[in-house]
Amino acid sequence: MKTHTVEKIGGTSMSDYRAVRDNIVFKNGRAKGEGLYQRVFVVSAYGGMTDMLLEHKKSGRPGVFALFAGADDEREWSDAMGGVRQRMQEINASLFQDDVTLAKANAFIGERLDDAARCLADLERVCQHGHFALEGHLDVVSEMLASLGEAHSAWNTVQLLKQEGVNARFVDLTGWRDGEHKSLDERIEQAFADVDFARELPIATGYAHTADGLMKTFARGYSEMTFSRIAVMTGASEAIIHKEYHLSSADPRLVGEEQAVPIGRTNYDVADQLANLGMEAIHPRAAKGLRQNAIPLRVMNTFEPEHRGTLVTGDYVSDTPRVEIIAGRKNIYAVECFDQDMMGSMTSYDRAINEIIARFKGAVVTKDINANTITHYLAITLKTVKRIKSAINERFPDCDIQVRKVAVVSAIGSDMKVSGMLSRAVSALASSGISILAVHQSMRQVDMQFIIDESDYESAVKSLHAALVEVHEHGDAICAA
Repeated sequence: MKTHTVEKIGGTSMSDYRAVRDNIVFKNGRAKGEGLYQRVFVVSAYGGMTDMLLEHKKSGRPGVFALFAGADDEREWSDAMGGVRQRMQEINASLFQDDVTLAKANAFIGERLDDAARCLADLERVCQHGHFALEGHLDVVSEMLASLGEAHSAWNTVQLLKQEGVNARFVDLTGWRDGEHKSLDERIEQAFADVDFARELPIATGYAHTADGLMKTFARGYSEMTFSRIAVMTGASEAIIHKEYHLSSADPRLVGEEQAVPIGRTNYDVADQLANLGMEAIHPRAAKGLRQNAIPLRVMNTFEPEHRGTLVTGDYVSDTPRVEIIAGRKNIYAVECFDQDMMGSMTSYDRAINEIIARFKGAVVTKDINANTITHYLAITLKTVKRIKSAINERFPDCDIQVRKVAVVSAIGSDMKVSGMLSRAVSALASSGISILAVHQSMRQVDMQFIIDESDYESAVKSLHAALVEVHEHGDAICAA
């Protein structure tokens, strides 16, 4: 029976090497050797690096990839690549004090940056010929650029731990200069075939090159998929994610650090609801593999190492019905489609509209339907909303489409089957002067969703948290592990 754990370290945590070393790697006296091994670490790029390589995850500010894909001037993406190189060298200088190791660190990532820049320049020249379309190569470009961030952080971490006397091993899953196209499982199996978990500490890249393309399927959740499959393929006893914050009852920045309570136990169903709101504890597809193989997931706060964190399992249900988390999402567009002819033809309308949204890669947070109206609540940009609206109008010329910017706020729990909870939530919002535009609650009773005006978002989170969470005395964790 395998006894090792597989542990993912997030980008913000990676940017603080001292915290990673002391709070994760050497926690509880492991520097002396006891319990130091029997672990695999899967690392993200340093905080902000993937944004520079691709584009900013939240603001949309273009990185190297976005500039390469959309610009006519080579200097734009080339200058951005220069900015990446400068930032990576700054990080290296902050980590390595001796000139020899610093030179090796700069040479390692510098060689990959040079390779990537040459590939982009060559591809740009080739695609100036009419027979070659740049769009057909962009997926590969994004994969190549993304891999640079994780290769940088993983290689550096190995060198730093070796200086501490740790037998660390660099597990490069990026497939750099590897002519073979493998599946994710095949790449992991090959990379870990001769790893001795009892005597080595593998540091694996969060990005893994696959035949089908990891980013194409999982977007920016690719490192969680790598982490999950390593746990499954190596038979881990537990999967652990180290983040810069606890999985808590609400965002402490909104409700206050004293009011927010860490979640001690929950299940993968709750994790899926959070992912739907863009607050991923783990990507749903990554969670699926862990759940199917009965591997528990623990979410830890890097900066509070003594706290046991949140344990996520497939079968957990709270001993009494309760709300565990108040979460939500701003920047949602409500796309309301009204058509008198929809009555009696709802299925065909719904299918056609869903196909249009999927064509433009729209993320549906929720939707509601009545006799002649379908409203989708989409987490996308205004530019994409306009394209979707135009496509729907083209397909259904008589359809009246209204678009409104809103927010979604949810009360989530592993078991919320208690009479009067919905009425308490509605009363709390009404008492704060918040108008509810729509309400959704499924029969499974794991979440309640409220559609509100975006300007009421912060107030709604505070109101629901006060009424549904703060009224109870939870101690140092809700559903403590």
